[in-house]
Amino acid sequence: MTAISFENISKTYKYGFKKITVLAGLTLDVNEGEIFGFLGPNGAGKSTAIKLLLNFIRPNTGRITINGLVAGKDNFQALIGYLPETPCFYENLTGLETLWFAGRASGMDNKSVKQKAVETLKRLDLETAGSMPVKTYSKGMKQRLGLAVALIHDPQIYILDEPMSGLDPMGRRLITDVLFELHEKGKTVFFSSHILSDVEKLCDRIGILHKGNLLFCGKIDDMTKNNMTRDNTISDRGDLEDTFVNLINEHEGVKNV
Repeated sequence: MTAISFENISKTYKYGFKKITVLAGLTLDVNEGEIFGFLGPNGAGKSTAIKLLLNFIRPNTGRITINGLVAGKDNFQALIGYLPETPCFYENLTGLETLWFAGRASGMDNKSVKQKAVETLKRLDLETAGSMPVKTYSKGMKQRLGLAVALIHDPQIYILDEPMSGLDPMGRRLITDVLFELHEKGKTVFFSSHILSDVEKLCDRIGILHKGNLLFCGKIDDMTKNNMTRDNTISDRGDLEDTFVNLINEHEGVKNV
């Protein structure tokens, strides 16, 4: 079953007399229960695609669905957990109060949200910080709290924009373990990242976007098979970074070296 579907999505912006195309007919399906990595260089259109998916902005053409519900028409917010690239909080609230607020806003009752908030803070190694104001949190702690907000109401689909941003190696390992746990529970995870080693470790499939165009969608092994490596030789399986750079260069008309 398809969890997320972009159907011929185009998005343009006007700057004076200029028209800038950010997405050009993006068609992409994310299957239920998979971890899908959404990759691309800076300015590729990934954040725009995520904003469209969340109905923060509207496309010029096309349709987006989440579990068959149409973005901009149907109410699907309860189905998803969202982590923005830079989470923002009410800085004077504690971590526990932040999760209580998020849980109640998602329709949870007081008893459920209280229990789940404590469990979620503990899982993300924020238990001792739960009574501290968010303004005292480090960047990495705020990133983990942002994921806790996405987890609190136990949604079926997770949309995560750069979930590893600002995390030290211990934090990245923690988030990786949480994402594997979600996968084992049959949850769907759609996330963007520039950390290709994490993508290789986590993802069932990936999509690569560049200048609004989808260059590849499929399994990592299918992409890296028989690709040129750094020493300019063919290997049975080049790494994702080499293949990613080669693909972008090819699209730009740049000779790979």
